[in-house]
Amino acid sequence: MGPATELVAPPAHGRVFRHAARAGLADVAPPGRARLDAIARWLQDAALADVQDAGLAEGLWIVRRLRIAVARFPAFGEELEVATFCSGVGRFWAERRTTVAGAGGARVEAGALWVHLAADGARPAPMPPRFDAVYGPAAAGRRVRARLRHPAAPPPDAERRPWRFRAADLDLADHVNNAVYWQVLEEDLAGELLPGGLDAEIEHRAPADAGEAQLARADGARWVLGADGAVLASFVMAPRPPRAPA
Repeated sequence: MGPATELVAPPAHGRVFRHAARAGLADVAPPGRARLDAIARWLQDAALADVQDAGLAEGLWIVRRLRIAVARFPAFGEELEVATFCSGVGRFWAERRTTVAGAGGARVEAGALWVHLAADGARPAPMPPRFDAVYGPAAAGRRVRARLRHPAAPPPDAERRPWRFRAADLDLADHVNNAVYWQVLEEDLAGELLPGGLDAEIEHRAPADAGEAQLARADGARWVLGADGAVLASFVMAPRPPRAPA
């Protein structure tokens, strides 16, 4: 099973917000390519800057699902433009499409499903006033669903190993920030250059706190589990092309 989030084309009409970023020293793996958790953080930063610029920052938005498809990784020091727009809406959620393009040829496409919560974060809430006026033209009536699609749990014979979230991984909502989960893939990749790119999707099922956790892996999928074995998130990836013979 590979990523299922559709990466729709930019809109002919409507709001496209553009945000600047740069691949800094703390953003790159030893080979010099941007890490996946850094890319996820740039996507979050652009999303927040967009709603703040639009005057729609009331309430809370949490990521339910995120696909990151890298054609060419940003390189150390590369200047980047993060262009983002609303690509679909639902009852209490919206889909955001984002392109990260670099001056040196970097190209990343992403699609994220964000759920809108009340200010206390306890329950889903209707879209903020003026949401349709600001983002509706770009979404162009496209409807999206929030139903989770990844395998709900790892099989009994999945490979497992320990993991730990740190206090430094927590954000303003007092749970592990969404971008931090992508460090799980980075740990598996062990700093590979990945010249052929990467295409992966995460689904979040429950928030995580600092402390002990587990990782499970089977058939190319990965799960992040709490210390009690409850599934917090899962990854699926598109098959990677085989390496050329040395």
